[in-house]
Amino acid sequence: MLDTQVTKAPPSLLYMVKQVELVVRSHLDELVRPSGITALQYTALTVLERHDGLSAAQLARDSFVTAQSIADLVRSLEGRGLVRRERNPRNRRELLILLTDAGRELLARHAGPVRELEERMVRDLTAHQTEQFRQALSKAWHALS
Repeated sequence: MLDTQVTKAPPSLLYMVKQVELVVRSHLDELVRPSGITALQYTALTVLERHDGLSAAQLARDSFVTAQSIADLVRSLEGRGLVRRERNPRNRRELLILLTDAGRELLARHAGPVRELEERMVRDLTAHQTEQFRQALSKAWHALS
């Protein structure tokens, strides 16, 4: 009798990265939903926490959304008092988006649960493997950017 078992190829890395992204986003949505925001809004707030005072175009790029999406997202966050817009003193035609104290407080409330989610994601990795994973993801992002 012939062995007709076919070895299946492992899933592509692109597929696996997308799987991780979707499950992280789902968990993140659950974590931030009680605060009335989405995972995308949370991401934009964390971008501003690291680089406050961005233009809408830069915030869109750094938050992985389109310019149209960022306009709606910023309007929503501004309406909730989590961000504010001010004129750029170096270019009066440009509005900069800044995190408010309320936005910082929201991020502080979610810092622990978000950190726990990240720890859960890598709990079966050693500290060294986690750092290698971080470096590999960074290299992959740079290769495509």
